[in-house]
Amino acid sequence: MEHFLKVSGDYTRWNVYRKAVIISDVTELFITRALPRGIRTIDQMRQAARSCKQNIVEGITDGTVSTEMCLKLLGVARGSARELLEDYGDFLRQNRLQIWSMMDPRTRQTRDICRLDNDSFRFVESCRLRSNETVANIMITQLKQMDAMLAGCLKKIEEGFLEKGGVREAMTAARKKKRGF
Repeated sequence: MEHFLKVSGDYTRWNVYRKAVIISDVTELFITRALPRGIRTIDQMRQAARSCKQNIVEGITDGTVSTEMCLKLLGVARGSARELLEDYGDFLRQNRLQIWSMMDPRTRQTRDICRLDNDSFRFVESCRLRSNETVANIMITQLKQMDAMLAGCLKKIEEGFLEKGGVREAMTAARKKKRGF
């Protein structure tokens, strides 16, 4: 029997999802400790972090029945990640704190750690021990990696669509095959 649904499987195993969980959890730690209560930025950062994670979940899940919806939601997740990236940069700049350059040894070390460690609990506990400046720079690195990962996901989905088509085409082909056409 020909199957036409592209079931995504367990999204919690996807590295892009795991990174989104870290970003969400560390952002919650950061805004609770680094930002003054009552400012709008707290809600904005919380919602951007949540939106990134939740749109990945929904996009991966909806990809089973709609490539278009998957692309849209992963694009929204990417936009939310970029919004949050801007918030962390604003925090550092507005508080006259250092934004690590791409060549800074701390950035290089952070890139490696962020690339290899997807355990949210361990990451949050490690960030608890660091200054707000360091955590903001770590999150900038995480978010840049998230942006690249989402770009890669979007590209892969695009290539899959161009090669195999979408769900409607797969449904038609499966139906024709079942009927013997």
